[in-house]
Amino acid sequence: MKSRSRLNSDMYRKLLFKAILSILFSLSVPALAQTSIGNYQSGFQKKGNEVYFTTAEGEVRLEFCTPDMFRVRASWNKQFLPNEPYMVVKYDWPAVQLQTSEQNDHFLLQTEKLHVKVIKSPFRLEVSTADGKLLSADALAGKEGGLAKQGEAVQVKKQLLPDEHFFGFGERMDFLDQRNKRLKMDVGRGKGLPHHVGAYNILEANYCPVPFFMSTRGYGIFFHTAYATEWNMGNSNPETYSFKAEGGELDYYFMNGPSFKNLLDQYTSLTGKSPMVAQFALGLHVGTYSGGTWGYEHLTSDKYVVELGRKFRTHGIPADLLHLDSTWRIFGKVGGKGATSFEWRETFKDPKGMFDSLYAMNYKMVGLHLRPRFDNGTKLNLLDQARAAGFVYPEKDNPSEFVNFFDQKAVDWWWENGVKRIADQGAMFLKTDEGSAFGGLANKSDKVGPTGDDIKWMHNVFPLVYTKASFEKFQEHNGMRGMAHTREGYAGIQRYPFIWAGDWPSEWQYFAPVIKAGLNVGMSGVSYWSHNMGGFEHVADPELYIRWVQFGMFSPIAHLLGMEHPNYKEPWNYGEDALRNFKKYDLLRYQLIPYIYSEAYVNHTTGTPLMRALVLEHQNDPNVYDITDQYLFGSNLLINPVTTKGAKTRTVYLPEGTWFDYWTGKQYKGRQFVHVLTPLDTIPVFARGGAILPMQPEMRYIGEKPVHTITLDVFPHGSSRFELYEDDGQSLNYQKGAYAITEITSEKTAAGLTLKVQKPKGNFQAPTHNYLARIRWNGEKAPAGVTENGKKAIALKTTAAVEKEDGWFYEAESKVLWVKTKRSNKEDITIVVK
Repeated sequence: MKSRSRLNSDMYRKLLFKAILSILFSLSVPALAQTSIGNYQSGFQKKGNEVYFTTAEGEVRLEFCTPDMFRVRASWNKQFLPNEPYMVVKYDWPAVQLQTSEQNDHFLLQTEKLHVKVIKSPFRLEVSTADGKLLSADALAGKEGGLAKQGEAVQVKKQLLPDEHFFGFGERMDFLDQRNKRLKMDVGRGKGLPHHVGAYNILEANYCPVPFFMSTRGYGIFFHTAYATEWNMGNSNPETYSFKAEGGELDYYFMNGPSFKNLLDQYTSLTGKSPMVAQFALGLHVGTYSGGTWGYEHLTSDKYVVELGRKFRTHGIPADLLHLDSTWRIFGKVGGKGATSFEWRETFKDPKGMFDSLYAMNYKMVGLHLRPRFDNGTKLNLLDQARAAGFVYPEKDNPSEFVNFFDQKAVDWWWENGVKRIADQGAMFLKTDEGSAFGGLANKSDKVGPTGDDIKWMHNVFPLVYTKASFEKFQEHNGMRGMAHTREGYAGIQRYPFIWAGDWPSEWQYFAPVIKAGLNVGMSGVSYWSHNMGGFEHVADPELYIRWVQFGMFSPIAHLLGMEHPNYKEPWNYGEDALRNFKKYDLLRYQLIPYIYSEAYVNHTTGTPLMRALVLEHQNDPNVYDITDQYLFGSNLLINPVTTKGAKTRTVYLPEGTWFDYWTGKQYKGRQFVHVLTPLDTIPVFARGGAILPMQPEMRYIGEKPVHTITLDVFPHGSSRFELYEDDGQSLNYQKGAYAITEITSEKTAAGLTLKVQKPKGNFQAPTHNYLARIRWNGEKAPAGVTENGKKAIALKTTAAVEKEDGWFYEAESKVLWVKTKRSNKEDITIVVK
């Protein structure tokens, strides 16, 4: 990223501040008067991918990045800022074949995919596909065009077409479809009353706003600004929508899909693709207050943490990562609970021994919670030292405390003098909390942090540089793929996974909104997302705990943490039903790791998230626009959490296609609503017709045993395909092509089924394994026979037998056909069922 940015972050910040002041002093109109960019006057020219227009009030530049994407920039003083290095990672684009022509009243800019009409008076844009479909058009505001400035704020107004619906906008808990809504986007938890203890208004929750949306007409817009923004998506006028930033220049990217998946691919190509996380990071993450949350800090201990890790192993509950929340450290002399001293609480007698014990139990990573402000402890005075060295961000009227993560020297000092102390003892990642407190109100504190005009745009990108510092430093220190666990984010946060939904109480009223947050953030380029299973504060209703855990195990990251004393969301504290449910779904998640990991690779290469709102794959089906309690988990599983207390049934919408009840194998036609039973121990799950789900044996932690056999859970219907992704699971070698892909296809016809498993292809030597196919057989007749690579397979007598030796067995009662291959993945395999 550094090589792609034209100036370093310090230079960018200084030039931006100067530009803001220049604009303010040069304005000749009243502060609140709205000024259009004006009519086109002269100066039309084309330089490479860029086209320039001079207007009565300023200058407009259009830069074509690809045939499907272009950037729009408008300046009222004809000065443009250098490219920022935080949100966007790609500014250098190959040449685009661009044809330009001029007519009396407009210019026409044409690529192979888009036709952009630039109307001269009033100056405005109309964008159509190459075959003539209107995608978007700037609106007229009286006699003015769609690009305007009002005081410091810049705004775009566009026509709202009758069939448009809007999705994205980051991690929002309010709505999925934002048509006719108004939104304010600025990183923070919200301040509005009334709110419950520990949970602010879900309408204001803004932990990870992303100024990007996708329209069902097949286009997307990324508002390239770090300033607080306002979006009026048809609320004031049903014929127009607008987006406005409180400062900076007018800068946005327009993308043509037409599919939402294509748009996410383009957006994440612009702001960065998610890396591959270590395979074990897809296992269970357990957070702990070490035995004592607020008011009970004296009860914390390293012994509690070790015993917690041991209990998961004793109960046979799979887990791979632990993190210690706030109470591992003493509360410092200046910032109290809101700052970090990097000194262990006196109740932790042997921190290194604690780490060593957990790693000896095969936990892969153990991390610690911290906040972005230095503090002085009893032995270390890091705050004083950082102030003296200039490594905290200066504050106008208050002593400085926030680490200046915009300065690489400050980041290096923070690491060497603070974080490395705990890394050398055994910590392998950080939970970076309170990124929103830089220029905003901190959690449980009156500390606001730096303020001023230059902070207005830094507030939203601070979580990026904060999380980036942790991610990159630990990745280098650990010598494996990095991981960051953070609460706040903004455009580009997907590069430093993962983000969690915030501290929502264990109440039914917050369960469904948290699901909505995951759907929205996935539609905004962020795949690795989590939440506190069972909620965060308060002792949960056991039924709520059970239902929330079911959802959590089918979330991109499975994460457990509670701060209520003394339960802490540990499953054995919520009764036998809760413990049994937790173990059942955790074990299932670990079996599904090959499927989840393969879908994570899809996210890495395309930007398509693991947790997908139904509209992501069915954007032309109005039935799904308001469905906020169902989602696709990867490409093949439809997950339907139960969010109503006491519910014995729920209604599920099955999108277009054929669907199978995952638990029973019953087949359904799509594009219909069905009513299903929801016993307490069951979350409704449907598999797409044709689904192929690669699975591994049950494990208590990733890598507990070699995977000699991969089970292929197959739901035959028509022709289908799945790519099994494999690599070493934790190094960065995948970035150099060290991975293998196994293509698996299924074809169901009237004559039977053909299942093909190709040899792995790629630069990684995949471990040797054979395959056990679990085929949901829905034919009227039992299979007549099975062949493998043209040779008759042995008919076995029991399921147990087929698990031990090659051959096949048909369970008539459950209608499941089991086939164990004789051959391994060292050769191509073709199974034919007659």
